[in-house]
Amino acid sequence: MPHLTLEYTDNLHQFNADNALLELNKTLVASGHFDEIDIKSRAVRLGTFLVGTSPQDRGFAYVKLAIMSGRSTQTKRELSESLLRILKQVCGAPTNSNVQLCVEVQDIVRESYTKTSIGP
Repeated sequence: MPHLTLEYTDNLHQFNADNALLELNKTLVASGHFDEIDIKSRAVRLGTFLVGTSPQDRGFAYVKLAIMSGRSTQTKRELSESLLRILKQVCGAPTNSNVQLCVEVQDIVRESYTKTSIGP
């Protein structure tokens, strides 16, 4: 915990998912709420997607951060805003397209979450 999932449309040609994940993870560490080794992130490139109904070139990048329940609404809001700032930086300015950037923070139910580590 936490788990961060980044989904992005494949028409974001300049988008570097590896760099985005690194910067998002650094932001989570800097928040002081998470240990570096506990952050698990992944990126999913979406080839099939639709934004609205218009044939215009549109895209999005969406971050879902799942964290253990019990954090205040204020803490979740601060995490969301800081991740959105980074997402905006790493996405860069789109050319000739509308790109929406979104962040959602979800609770993991503490009572049903289990975890272990294997290996050195």
